[in-house]
Amino acid sequence: MNKVVKRLLVFFIGLPLVISIALWPVYNHLPLHILLIAASVIGASELYDIFKEHTPLLPRPLVLFCAGLLPFVAAVYEVLPAFVSVRFPFGNEIITTFFIFTVLLLLLVEVVKSQTFEKSNSRIAGSSFIVLYCGYLITFISRMTVVPDGEKNVSGAIIAVFLLMVFLCDSLAWFFGVLLGKNNRGLIKASPNKSIAGFIGGFIGSVAAGILGHFIWPNIFHGSIAKIVSIGICVALASIAGDLAESVFKRSAGVKDSGNIIPGRGGILDSMDSILMAAPVYYLLIELFYKVV
Repeated sequence: MNKVVKRLLVFFIGLPLVISIALWPVYNHLPLHILLIAASVIGASELYDIFKEHTPLLPRPLVLFCAGLLPFVAAVYEVLPAFVSVRFPFGNEIITTFFIFTVLLLLLVEVVKSQTFEKSNSRIAGSSFIVLYCGYLITFISRMTVVPDGEKNVSGAIIAVFLLMVFLCDSLAWFFGVLLGKNNRGLIKASPNKSIAGFIGGFIGSVAAGILGHFIWPNIFHGSIAKIVSIGICVALASIAGDLAESVFKRSAGVKDSGNIIPGRGGILDSMDSILMAAPVYYLLIELFYKVV
């Protein structure tokens, strides 16, 4: 099965499946939270393998635990109120509080366990970045699962539009690059196969997804269409930046893909890179323009 067919299968089967999970509001999106925790841990493991080629790191179990802890805390915060009457302090900031805790934990382990300290800075910085990248950034999707007015369909729509923006950005960037990008590649050394046509296709895909959401859920994405277009542009920028950032990680380690778990795509990180960078951007802009998260 060639790569094109694999990508099409992922797009036409994988994307609807993930969006269906996002739209399924059972227990404040418990299935989605489970998926995010698993993706965080697997992604952290893949990034650990990439970094360890040239960067000393703290023990793998510790780093993966810290990365998975953050979406787990987010899941408890968002899901537990669906079962029992409970009120947490700090609101969503409890996730940031736990992120600080994980960094301090990594620092403490380095101080207590290490026998030599010539590479301590690299171990702490590299391990903390894995937790930030794979553990903390993904919690911005978790934060979208609870809306102040309690309407679960609102949170599902918000997440679905976000995922559609990122996937259409990636898919149309690939399609435009293959179709029109042969003579305008090489602009960025980190990923020489990326083309100007591909970047344009990515922006078109993200904006188109936003406009679609604007018309399907006008009660959520209300007001001027310029707002959702602006969000689409910013999400595309963040998605492309995430894709290029992972290209830098992989080139530094001399690997082509982060793994092989997804047919035609590589590892979890090869599909998550754009999502991780775009999630906080989308979350903050949705809050700014629509006040619903």
